[in-house]
Amino acid sequence: MIELTRLTKKFGDLVAVDDLSLTIARGEFFAMLGPNAAGKTTTIKMLTGLIKPTSGTAALAGFDVQRQPLEARRRLAYVPDFPFLYDKLTPWEFLRFTGQLFHLDEARIQANGRDLIARFHLQEFAHRPLEGLSHGTRQRTAIISALLHDPEVFIIDEPMVGLDPQHARIVKDVLKERSRAGVTVLVSTHQLEIAEEMADRIGIIHNGKLIAVGTRDELRRQSGRTGQIEEVFLALTAAADAPAARPLEPSPHSESGDDSPSPQGRGPG
Repeated sequence: MIELTRLTKKFGDLVAVDDLSLTIARGEFFAMLGPNAAGKTTTIKMLTGLIKPTSGTAALAGFDVQRQPLEARRRLAYVPDFPFLYDKLTPWEFLRFTGQLFHLDEARIQANGRDLIARFHLQEFAHRPLEGLSHGTRQRTAIISALLHDPEVFIIDEPMVGLDPQHARIVKDVLKERSRAGVTVLVSTHQLEIAEEMADRIGIIHNGKLIAVGTRDELRRQSGRTGQIEEVFLALTAAADAPAARPLEPSPHSESGDDSPSPQGRGPG
Protein backbone atom coordinates (compact mmCIF):
# COMPACT_ATOMS: atom_id res chain seq x y z
CA MET A 1 0.00 0.00 0.00
CA ILE A 2 3.02 2.28 0.57
CA GLU A 3 6.08 1.68 -1.58
CA LEU A 4 9.27 3.74 -1.34
CA THR A 5 12.02 2.81 -3.78
CA ARG A 6 15.52 4.26 -3.42
CA LEU A 7 14.03 7.57 -2.31
CA THR A 8 16.59 10.37 -2.03
CA LYS A 9 16.30 14.07 -1.28
CA LYS A 10 19.18 16.52 -1.40
CA PHE A 11 19.18 20.18 -0.42
CA GLY A 12 22.39 21.43 -1.93
CA ASP A 13 25.17 19.39 -0.32
CA LEU A 14 22.88 18.13 2.43
CA VAL A 15 21.47 14.64 1.88
CA ALA A 16 18.26 14.72 3.93
CA VAL A 17 17.02 11.28 2.80
CA ASP A 18 19.54 8.79 1.47
CA ASP A 19 18.47 5.93 -0.82
CA LEU A 20 15.52 4.85 1.35
CA SER A 21 13.45 1.83 0.33
CA LEU A 22 10.45 0.58 2.32
CA THR A 23 7.22 -1.33 1.77
CA ILE A 24 4.26 -0.99 4.17
CA ALA A 25 1.42 -3.44 3.58
CA ARG A 26 -2.31 -2.85 3.44
CA GLY A 27 -3.72 -2.77 6.97
CA GLU A 28 -0.33 -2.40 8.62
CA PHE A 29 0.26 0.03 11.50
CA PHE A 30 3.80 1.30 10.94
CA ALA A 31 5.69 3.66 13.26
CA MET A 32 8.57 5.75 11.94
CA LEU A 33 11.05 6.79 14.61
CA GLY A 34 14.19 8.89 14.49
CA PRO A 35 16.09 11.70 16.22
CA ASN A 36 15.53 15.32 15.28
CA ALA A 37 16.62 16.10 11.70
CA ALA A 38 16.81 12.40 10.88
CA GLY A 39 14.78 12.77 7.67
CA LYS A 40 11.34 11.60 8.84
CA THR A 41 9.36 14.69 7.86
CA THR A 42 11.20 15.02 4.54
CA THR A 43 10.34 11.41 3.75
CA ILE A 44 6.68 12.03 4.56
CA LYS A 45 6.61 15.19 2.44
CA MET A 46 7.91 13.24 -0.55
CA LEU A 47 5.43 10.45 0.12
CA THR A 48 2.51 12.89 0.24
CA GLY A 49 3.64 14.81 -2.84
CA LEU A 50 4.50 18.04 -1.06
CA ILE A 51 8.09 18.00 -2.31
CA LYS A 52 9.73 16.18 -5.21
CA PRO A 53 12.44 13.62 -4.56
CA THR A 54 15.87 14.14 -6.04
CA SER A 55 15.68 10.54 -7.16
CA GLY A 56 13.67 7.41 -6.47
CA THR A 57 9.91 6.91 -6.33
CA ALA A 58 7.02 6.87 -3.87
CA ALA A 59 3.70 5.12 -4.47
CA LEU A 60 0.39 4.97 -2.60
CA ALA A 61 -2.11 2.18 -3.28
CA GLY A 62 -0.22 1.40 -6.47
CA PHE A 63 -0.19 4.98 -7.80
CA ASP A 64 3.05 6.88 -8.29
CA VAL A 65 2.85 10.07 -6.24
CA GLN A 66 4.65 12.17 -8.86
CA ARG A 67 3.19 10.69 -12.06
CA GLN A 68 -0.36 10.02 -10.79
CA PRO A 69 -0.81 12.60 -8.02
CA LEU A 70 -4.59 12.89 -8.06
CA GLU A 71 -5.18 9.15 -7.93
CA ALA A 72 -2.68 8.83 -5.07
CA ARG A 73 -4.14 11.73 -3.07
CA ARG A 74 -7.71 10.49 -3.41
CA ARG A 75 -6.66 7.52 -1.30
CA LEU A 76 -4.57 9.47 1.17
CA ALA A 77 -5.13 11.38 4.39
CA TYR A 78 -2.28 13.38 5.88
CA VAL A 79 -2.16 15.24 9.20
CA PRO A 80 1.11 17.19 9.63
CA ASP A 81 2.59 18.02 13.02
CA PHE A 82 1.18 21.55 12.75
CA PRO A 83 -1.96 21.24 10.62
CA PHE A 84 -3.33 24.30 8.86
CA LEU A 85 -6.95 25.14 9.65
CA TYR A 86 -9.09 28.06 8.52
CA ASP A 87 -9.54 29.99 11.76
CA LYS A 88 -12.78 31.73 10.78
CA LEU A 89 -14.53 28.40 10.14
CA THR A 90 -16.07 26.20 12.78
CA PRO A 91 -15.01 22.54 13.06
CA TRP A 92 -18.26 21.50 11.35
CA GLU A 93 -17.72 23.98 8.49
CA PHE A 94 -14.12 22.82 8.07
CA LEU A 95 -15.30 19.22 8.02
CA ARG A 96 -17.84 19.95 5.28
CA PHE A 97 -15.25 21.93 3.32
CA THR A 98 -12.85 18.98 3.46
CA GLY A 99 -15.57 16.56 2.40
CA GLN A 100 -16.42 18.72 -0.61
CA LEU A 101 -12.76 18.79 -1.65
CA PHE A 102 -12.95 15.00 -1.87
CA HIS A 103 -16.26 15.20 -3.78
CA LEU A 104 -18.26 13.47 -1.05
CA ASP A 105 -22.02 13.84 -1.31
CA GLU A 106 -23.83 15.70 1.46
CA ALA A 107 -25.38 12.57 2.95
CA ARG A 108 -21.97 10.95 3.41
CA ILE A 109 -20.50 14.14 4.87
CA GLN A 110 -23.36 14.33 7.35
CA ALA A 111 -23.19 10.65 8.34
CA ASN A 112 -19.41 10.38 8.65
CA GLY A 113 -19.06 13.82 10.16
CA ARG A 114 -21.57 13.28 12.95
CA ASP A 115 -20.06 9.90 13.82
CA LEU A 116 -16.55 11.34 14.00
CA ILE A 117 -17.59 14.44 15.97
CA ALA A 118 -19.29 12.22 18.55
CA ARG A 119 -16.39 9.75 18.71
CA PHE A 120 -13.85 12.54 19.30
CA HIS A 121 -16.06 14.44 21.80
CA LEU A 122 -16.32 17.58 19.67
CA GLN A 123 -20.07 18.19 19.97
CA GLU A 124 -19.83 21.28 22.19
CA PHE A 125 -17.16 22.84 19.95
CA ALA A 126 -18.55 21.92 16.54
CA HIS A 127 -20.10 25.33 15.88
CA ARG A 128 -17.52 27.59 17.51
CA PRO A 129 -14.85 29.36 15.40
CA LEU A 130 -11.59 27.47 15.30
CA GLU A 131 -9.58 30.57 16.19
CA GLY A 132 -10.92 30.41 19.75
CA LEU A 133 -10.35 26.71 20.35
CA SER A 134 -7.50 24.99 22.18
CA HIS A 135 -4.61 23.33 20.41
CA GLY A 136 -5.91 19.90 21.36
CA THR A 137 -9.38 20.65 19.99
CA ARG A 138 -7.89 21.91 16.75
CA GLN A 139 -5.77 18.75 16.52
CA ARG A 140 -8.88 16.58 16.91
CA THR A 141 -10.59 18.65 14.21
CA ALA A 142 -7.68 18.03 11.83
CA ILE A 143 -7.74 14.29 12.52
CA ILE A 144 -11.49 13.83 11.96
CA SER A 145 -11.31 15.92 8.78
CA ALA A 146 -8.59 13.59 7.51
CA LEU A 147 -10.68 10.52 8.34
CA LEU A 148 -13.89 11.84 6.79
CA HIS A 149 -13.40 10.40 3.29
CA ASP A 150 -12.40 6.94 4.56
CA PRO A 151 -8.82 7.00 3.25
CA GLU A 152 -6.93 3.87 2.30
CA VAL A 153 -3.68 5.35 3.60
CA PHE A 154 -3.50 7.51 6.72
CA ILE A 155 -0.26 9.37 7.52
CA ILE A 156 0.12 11.45 10.65
CA ASP A 157 3.12 13.31 12.02
CA GLU A 158 3.23 13.52 15.85
CA PRO A 159 -0.40 12.48 16.42
CA MET A 160 -0.62 13.24 20.13
CA VAL A 161 0.55 16.86 20.04
CA GLY A 162 -1.66 18.90 22.36
CA LEU A 163 -3.95 16.00 23.30
CA ASP A 164 -4.87 15.13 26.88
CA PRO A 165 -4.66 11.44 27.91
CA GLN A 166 -8.38 10.83 27.29
CA HIS A 167 -8.32 12.09 23.72
CA ALA A 168 -4.91 10.56 23.02
CA ARG A 169 -6.48 7.21 23.89
CA ILE A 170 -9.35 7.85 21.47
CA VAL A 171 -6.90 8.66 18.66
CA LYS A 172 -4.93 5.49 19.37
CA ASP A 173 -8.09 3.37 19.40
CA VAL A 174 -9.47 4.84 16.18
CA LEU A 175 -6.20 4.47 14.27
CA LYS A 176 -5.80 0.88 15.42
CA GLU A 177 -9.41 0.12 14.42
CA ARG A 178 -8.79 1.61 10.99
CA SER A 179 -5.64 -0.45 10.46
CA ARG A 180 -7.49 -3.62 11.43
CA ALA A 181 -10.13 -2.70 8.87
CA GLY A 182 -7.48 -2.54 6.12
CA VAL A 183 -6.24 1.07 6.27
CA THR A 184 -2.47 1.49 6.08
CA VAL A 185 -1.42 3.73 8.98
CA LEU A 186 1.96 5.46 9.05
CA VAL A 187 2.79 7.39 12.23
CA SER A 188 5.92 9.51 12.56
CA THR A 189 6.68 10.31 16.18
CA HIS A 190 9.25 10.96 18.90
CA GLN A 191 6.98 9.25 21.43
CA LEU A 192 8.48 5.80 21.63
CA GLU A 193 5.62 4.46 23.72
CA ILE A 194 3.27 4.82 20.72
CA ALA A 195 5.50 2.50 18.71
CA GLU A 196 5.88 0.15 21.67
CA GLU A 197 2.14 -0.08 22.24
CA MET A 198 0.62 0.05 18.78
CA ALA A 199 2.91 -0.61 15.84
CA ASP A 200 2.98 -3.84 13.86
CA ARG A 201 6.43 -2.84 12.62
CA ILE A 202 8.82 -0.02 13.39
CA GLY A 203 11.32 1.75 11.15
CA ILE A 204 14.19 3.84 12.50
CA ILE A 205 15.58 6.63 10.34
CA HIS A 206 18.91 8.18 11.27
CA ASN A 207 20.98 10.65 9.25
CA GLY A 208 18.65 10.15 6.30
CA LYS A 209 19.02 6.37 6.21
CA LEU A 210 16.62 3.62 7.24
CA ILE A 211 18.97 1.89 9.68
CA ALA A 212 16.51 -0.69 11.05
CA VAL A 213 13.03 -2.02 10.34
CA GLY A 214 11.04 -4.84 11.86
CA THR A 215 8.76 -5.92 14.66
CA ARG A 216 9.63 -5.04 18.24
CA ASP A 217 11.18 -8.47 18.79
CA GLU A 218 13.14 -8.29 15.53
CA LEU A 219 14.57 -4.91 16.52
CA ARG A 220 15.49 -6.27 19.95
CA ARG A 221 17.42 -9.09 18.33
CA GLN A 222 19.11 -6.69 15.94
CA SER A 223 20.13 -4.34 18.74
CA GLY A 224 21.12 -7.05 21.22
CA ARG A 225 18.84 -5.47 23.82
CA THR A 226 15.88 -7.09 25.56
CA GLY A 227 14.27 -4.07 27.19
CA GLN A 228 11.79 -1.45 26.07
CA ILE A 229 11.86 0.25 22.66
CA GLU A 230 13.68 3.26 24.11
CA GLU A 231 16.66 1.07 24.97
CA VAL A 232 16.52 -0.60 21.55
CA PHE A 233 16.26 2.76 19.76
CA LEU A 234 19.22 4.23 21.63
CA ALA A 235 21.36 1.17 20.95
CA LEU A 236 20.61 1.12 17.22
CA THR A 237 21.18 4.84 16.69
CA ALA A 238 24.40 4.71 18.73
CA ALA A 239 25.62 1.79 16.63
CA ALA A 240 24.88 3.77 13.46
CA ASP A 241 26.95 6.66 14.84
CA ALA A 242 29.90 4.46 15.80
CA PRO A 243 33.03 4.88 13.65
CA ALA A 244 33.38 2.13 11.09
CA ALA A 245 36.18 -0.31 11.82
CA ARG A 246 39.06 -0.41 9.39
CA PRO A 247 41.90 -2.94 9.05
CA LEU A 248 44.54 -2.60 11.72
CA GLU A 249 47.91 -1.40 10.54
CA PRO A 250 51.16 -2.43 12.15
CA SER A 251 53.02 0.23 14.05
CA PRO A 252 56.41 1.34 12.77
CA HIS A 253 59.09 -1.26 13.57
CA SER A 254 60.97 -0.50 16.71
CA GLU A 255 64.49 -1.64 17.49
CA SER A 256 63.00 -4.62 19.29
CA GLY A 257 61.06 -5.60 16.14
CA ASP A 258 57.69 -5.14 17.86
CA ASP A 259 54.92 -5.71 15.29
CA SER A 260 51.96 -5.04 17.64
CA PRO A 261 49.14 -2.95 16.17
CA SER A 262 48.96 0.75 16.82
CA PRO A 263 46.53 1.83 19.59
CA GLN A 264 45.02 4.13 16.98
CA GLY A 265 43.93 1.28 14.75
CA ARG A 266 40.34 2.63 14.52
CA GLY A 267 39.45 5.58 12.38
CA PRO A 268 38.22 8.89 13.81
CA GLY A 269 34.49 9.45 14.32
